[in-house]
Amino acid sequence: MTWLFPQGSNKEDQATRTIRVPRPGEIPTPAAPGKAGSPRAVARWCAAQGWPVHPLAPGRKTPASNCPKCRGRHHDPKTCPCLPEGKPCHVFHAATTNPRYIDTWWETQPSAGVGVACGPAHLLVIHFDAHPAPFLDRARLLPGIPIPEAVNLTGLASGFDTLALLAAYRRQPDPAMDYKTLRVRTPSGGLHVWYHNPRSDMRLRCSTGSSTKVALAWQVDVRADGGYIIAPGTRTSDGVYQAQGTTRVPASLPQWLNDELVRPGHLIEPPRPRPAIGISRTRRSIKPAGAQRLLGPLLEDVAACAAAPEGTGFTEKLNRAAYTAGGLAAAGHIDETAVREDLCPTAHRARPWQTARNEKIIDVGLTAGSTRPFHVEGRS
Repeated sequence: MTWLFPQGSNKEDQATRTIRVPRPGEIPTPAAPGKAGSPRAVARWCAAQGWPVHPLAPGRKTPASNCPKCRGRHHDPKTCPCLPEGKPCHVFHAATTNPRYIDTWWETQPSAGVGVACGPAHLLVIHFDAHPAPFLDRARLLPGIPIPEAVNLTGLASGFDTLALLAAYRRQPDPAMDYKTLRVRTPSGGLHVWYHNPRSDMRLRCSTGSSTKVALAWQVDVRADGGYIIAPGTRTSDGVYQAQGTTRVPASLPQWLNDELVRPGHLIEPPRPRPAIGISRTRRSIKPAGAQRLLGPLLEDVAACAAAPEGTGFTEKLNRAAYTAGGLAAAGHIDETAVREDLCPTAHRARPWQTARNEKIIDVGLTAGSTRPFHVEGRS
């Protein structure tokens, strides 16, 4: 497939340049270097690279289920007793490089796949989706970058195409052809391109290529802080995630890709100190037990949103909890500083890639609720 891509404004650059994008099947696929190891061997190899791992459900891409106790209640994964007891609960929060835990997990479930927690491993993985699909809006192909009508997009159908288009636009090499870093072919024909994030002070969030808010390119997903990636050598019911070529070490994230990720909002801003919210109080005795009975279920609804990255009504649930807390604080039933310390961690665990937005929702809800004191007579 070829595109004619305008190169600039001066006379020389106005000449169009032909960009040829290789189809997924055209990318060389050398034979696997040796026999694939057992899942436990894969997990131990990943841990030796400094990548924390956790089990995946056998034959699937999804994590192993939590134990019944963890499924039935909300709690901080950091304080959960399951990890010391040898249970890999809480998805990538349980990921570890500890050989003792790894051996226990894969001895218990030898066919479990291997997931790698991207954030603690300082990894950023670009997932090229190979499923052909018609694009509906060229404005969403490269978020924030207008694509002139002069660019002929005939044949564009997958993530391989859109990221090649972005690379051509920036006059950079196509990441799908970056043989200097670890590249993993997925069973569906897609490609995972692994990079190391060399900056420990710069956290980058996950995204999906279909997102209307934060995305690198259409049909291109990003796995980074707050997410996990399937380790090479893992087998699912669809096939094996097969490392390509001979490179097994992720290269440093190219600066131009880092800039392209930061531009549409992948950078996770560190929490900023916020001034205390002035909530007027009526002269009432504080009744935390009654207030907790009202606020507790709302906090649980927010926490439950951690089960899925979207489609859970997170914003509405967080706003409802903050609004109720603001009203309870204004009526003197709870302390606004203490309740904010409950709201923020709960929201951040459910949506760790949008901490600044979480705090804005909480602040707006608390302020709005403070204008409507919420009394709990008859409820305590």
